[in-house]
Amino acid sequence: MSRGRDEVDELLEAWARERGDLDLGPVAVFSRISRLAHHVDRARRQAFSAHRIEPWEFDVLAALRRAGAPYELSPGRLLRETLVTSGTMTNRVDRLTARGLVERHPDPADRRGVLVRLTPEGKEAVDGAFAALLDAERDLLADLSPADQRKMADLLRRLLLPFAD
Repeated sequence: MSRGRDEVDELLEAWARERGDLDLGPVAVFSRISRLAHHVDRARRQAFSAHRIEPWEFDVLAALRRAGAPYELSPGRLLRETLVTSGTMTNRVDRLTARGLVERHPDPADRRGVLVRLTPEGKEAVDGAFAALLDAERDLLADLSPADQRKMADLLRRLLLPFAD
């Protein structure tokens, strides 16, 4: 396996020269995570734009798609799935409805409530965008073996667990 140098190596050398008294281990990890997040974000935007949807649209559509047929959720459940505020979700559902990607239906279990449902056009858009996203992410991981990918996923999970609700 090649152990090439990256810009974080240069950053670490400069900090070590200036602040050799500090443990720079966290910088080696989190500076790389931050830079990788930038590349992942760019790949996501490109995958989604090819299917004419924005990342925030994908988040809502994907939450509905993952719910399974009939691909509908209450606005409250969408809030929990996408981690946005109520006002933001209302705006997003309005915009997705105007585009014909979702529709609102009365909630049969709560006569005052509504359910947000994926339309066939919304399902097609999210399915295409998700397939494109997986292709882009596979490309980003191409230099890692499947075993290394599993190991990385496990390590990242350990870092994220303290933040789980």
